[in-house]
Amino acid sequence: METAQVPRQRAEQLLDAAVRYTEERRWDVCPGTWLEPSGGGRCSCGEDGCAAPGAHPTGDGWADGATGSGAAARRLWTQHPGAAVLLPTGRAFDAIDVPESAGFLALARMERMSLPLGPVTRTPDRRMQFFVLPGAAAKTEDLVRRAGWNAASIGLRGIGEGAYVVAPPTRVGGAGAVQWARTPTTANRWLPEVEELIGPLAYACGLAKADARDGLS
Repeated sequence: METAQVPRQRAEQLLDAAVRYTEERRWDVCPGTWLEPSGGGRCSCGEDGCAAPGAHPTGDGWADGATGSGAAARRLWTQHPGAAVLLPTGRAFDAIDVPESAGFLALARMERMSLPLGPVTRTPDRRMQFFVLPGAAAKTEDLVRRAGWNAASIGLRGIGEGAYVVAPPTRVGGAGAVQWARTPTTANRWLPEVEELIGPLAYACGLAKADARDGLS
């Protein structure tokens, strides 16, 4: 199996992370594609123009392969060393996805306000994903509109049922690895409602959008 050639340390990091997410957070995990060991950042899917090399589902029925068992996760990543760690959304959590510049601005503001915060990821394509309670994605656009913004125009979106987020330490091609901007800990085990975060997130996205527009003028 080609995936057995993945550097041992990296494969162990992915396996350990997948098991830890199931056992410590009770999150479902699913193995995705992987980067071919031959190098060049080529995705195992074989698509020359793959948008997320080594960091997306292996097929349409990917969600059926998700597991919340640590033992099953260990078996899956032993069979597929180097596979991306995907976390299905709409189960234990949803995520609010925003531009990185807005995410850091909102994160600092919310910490000053002592708002409850869950884990937050930072992706190589300069996005951040704030974990919130399930059901958030379905009401995100309406909540943003009530706050006076248009979600699509400010680059804010909800990720919910039927979708996923890519978890650390998965690498995305040659762009780098997904990281935690706010690591899962016992202190943030209880996730916030989206209503608690949407105001600061929408404001930060709107501000970042305006700053970018002014920078081009």
